[in-house]
Amino acid sequence: MTRIGLPLRFAFVALLLLPLTAMAEDQAMIAQGSAFKWGPAPPSVPKGAQLAVLYGDPGKDGPFVVRLKFPSGYKIPAHSHPTDETVTVISGTLNFGMGDKLDPKKGEALKAGGFIHMPKGMHHYGWASQETVVQINGSGPFVINYVNAADDPTKTR
Repeated sequence: MTRIGLPLRFAFVALLLLPLTAMAEDQAMIAQGSAFKWGPAPPSVPKGAQLAVLYGDPGKDGPFVVRLKFPSGYKIPAHSHPTDETVTVISGTLNFGMGDKLDPKKGEALKAGGFIHMPKGMHHYGWASQETVVQINGSGPFVINYVNAADDPTKTR
């Protein structure tokens, strides 16, 4: 299993998005979707995804909220995380499955409003059948552990 640490990769994204994340912890944060600043996702996820940090810093200890935008046909190989992960589909369709290898025959389509919670260590994968936006809520640092080292996108970039 390949373990990819994201703190440094998320740090550069967080710096780009500082206006949304630089609030004191005891202040409310309110932002319209049009205020989210999208940028390339970290290299530890397959190329083509875009990321917006809504709250916190996924590369540090503590709660965070991010949105990921996937183009149609985007695939996320089997992986797990050392912390729980909660995903809500904002728009589009995210196909999700559990296991050690991406298998489109075993996935379930989650449409806008769909929700999934995975405990730490659970192997899962996904793919977008159309442009899709998801929101991930979790506790950092956010780390991806790919089941198959050959699926690690940092090895092919």
